[in-house]
Amino acid sequence: MVEQGPPPATAQSSGREPVFLLPGAIAALAGVMVAIHLASTLVLNAEGMTQLIFWFAFLPQRIIEAPNDLSLAIPLIWTPFSHAFLHGSWEHLIFNVAWLVIFGTPVARRYGAGPMMAIFLVSAAAGAALFAATTLSSGAFLIGASGGISGLTGAAMRFIFQPVIVVPHPETGQPVVAGRRLASFAEVWRNSRARGFILIWLVLNAAVPLLPLVIGAQVDVAWQAHLGGFIAGLLMVGLFERRSADQEA
Repeated sequence: MVEQGPPPATAQSSGREPVFLLPGAIAALAGVMVAIHLASTLVLNAEGMTQLIFWFAFLPQRIIEAPNDLSLAIPLIWTPFSHAFLHGSWEHLIFNVAWLVIFGTPVARRYGAGPMMAIFLVSAAAGAALFAATTLSSGAFLIGASGGISGLTGAAMRFIFQPVIVVPHPETGQPVVAGRRLASFAEVWRNSRARGFILIWLVLNAAVPLLPLVIGAQVDVAWQAHLGGFIAGLLMVGLFERRSADQEA
């Protein structure tokens, strides 16, 4: 896919290809996740891991326990965001990093590092909120970047399946690819590829609570974080599009 950026003539004139194709912000975010998991697995013992989860995972039960002990509520200031940097296993981390690269890259290229991180963090918090609404007194905790990455996925759905815009080069007049327009919600729904992806994604996540009835075992997938994050990204990406248009004007 081709996103907004400098005309191809710019790259051709330099005669060099970039060594790393990932945006710096995506590489940095993935690097932080890997570094945290590496440090937690190599440095922390069982007690240390327990403390890490206690202080940085998102635990909805804090909300109902807070009236009895206000100190329990303090981590709710940062854990809706910090849980996104923790992972339960290398498999969990690798899957999320791959997902981040696929769907975070077009968002970072289109809007830059700041908006990409804003979508990631707000979507992580939105996923945590929906997780809390369904597990308030269960004692379950939430870790993993999937809520934030789901938000980047939702944001990307607004433009990656739209037709490419071709404009004349300001100097040569030759047609060059300018990017893809952000689609309205109606346009996203009318696009068969976008609609199909969204429906499959929503159905798969909504079906997770039913899997124990089929396979007879508990599935530790935070489908609530996926759904909450995806909806947040789908809705908020337009804020950055308008800002970019205002700056260009």
